[in-house]
Formats: sequence, structure tokens, C-alpha cells
Amino acid sequence: MTDVTVSVRPDLEAVYREHGDRLWWAILAFSGDRDVASDATSEAFAQALRRGDELRSPLAWIWRAAFRIAAGELKRRGTVAAPLSEPSYELPEPAAHVTEALKQLPAQQRAAVVLHYYADRPIREIAEVLGTSSSTVAVHLHRGRNRLRDLLGDDDG
Repeated sequence: MTDVTVSVRPDLEAVYREHGDRLWWAILAFSGDRDVASDATSEAFAQALRRGDELRSPLAWIWRAAFRIAAGELKRRGTVAAPLSEPSYELPEPAAHVTEALKQLPAQQRAAVVLHYYADRPIREIAEVLGTSSSTVAVHLHRGRNRLRDLLGDDDG
């Protein structure tokens, strides 16, 4: 019989309870697909549990992992962003409008905008998630903001 050591991380449950829904919505906004959002969120938390005490900052790690998992699934499918199959009764109209506009952004801009403005992640961390430099993320944010302004009809600047 082999002994298996499982590291209990009560802080992961707290992270899940406090940030799980927000992460799911961010992945939905990024991918446009509920299944991808659910799978990426679940898998990121499952991987964090398996890693146990080796994670110094579980929240940051889980966000990075979830976005990477979602991007990998979209790449595997050969899509950049899958359209939402139907309007959701869960999304109020303004959120549905923003989600539709986000789907029109290139993947890197969409990820940068969602991570920065919705997930409140710093540019340095977004660069790590996207595997690029901080200056490239700043460009993606600038272009993404401008494109969203055009798509959403915000003329106030």
C-alpha cells in the first residue's frame, strides 16, 4: 500500500468562494463560451489543489492558469472566441452588449482588457499570463480601449 500525502489548503476554499464567480465571468468574457469558462475555472482550481503548498500566491496562479487553460482550449478548437449560443438570461443587457463588443477584439487585446479592468490584475502579471512584455500589454490595453469605445459608442473619450 502506498501512502499519499494530500496538502490541505483552507485558503484555496476561501479563494474559490471569494473569487470563483468573478474568474468564471472573466473567462466567459474572454472566451465567449460557458463550457470553456466552467472547464478552465474548475481545472485551474483542481491544479492548485494538486500543487498544494508549493503555491505562494494561489489567487494569482489560479487566474494565470485559468486564462492559459481557456486559451489552450480555444486554440485546440481552432477558434479565437466562440460566440455565445444564445442571449443569456443571466447577463443583464449592458453586460451582454459589452460581452459582444469584447468578442470583436483580437484575443490578446480581449485578454488584456478583461484581466486589467475586470480582474484588476497589474500589467506585469498580465504580461506573464499572455507570455509577452509589459509594454506589449500596454499597447493591447490602449488599442482594446479605443476599439471598445468605438464599438460601444462612447464619444466622451
